[in-house]
Amino acid sequence: MRYTPAGMPIVTATLLHRSQQMEAGIQRQVEFEMSALAAGEISGRFSQAELGRIYQFTGFLTRKNRNSKALVFHIADFLLMAEEVQLSTATNQT
Repeated sequence: MRYTPAGMPIVTATLLHRSQQMEAGIQRQVEFEMSALAAGEISGRFSQAELGRIYQFTGFLTRKNRNSKALVFHIADFLLMAEEVQLSTATNQT
């Protein structure tokens, strides 16, 4: 965690996205990394988030700085996603 000159806490990270998406009727693998930051109150909670877990983020994209073409995702909130568990049913024969 770092602090701006005004004293605002900031946490930076790289988010990894992996999914399958439909495009023109064809299933496509999508994977990318994106620079992200959490500023203010959310930064404390984000700095404690466990690495390697699956989260859903809300926020917005903006330029890294005024003269940059690179984008950074500003995290407004996030939720830990429940890991999907596949249950199998067994039939008992008596």
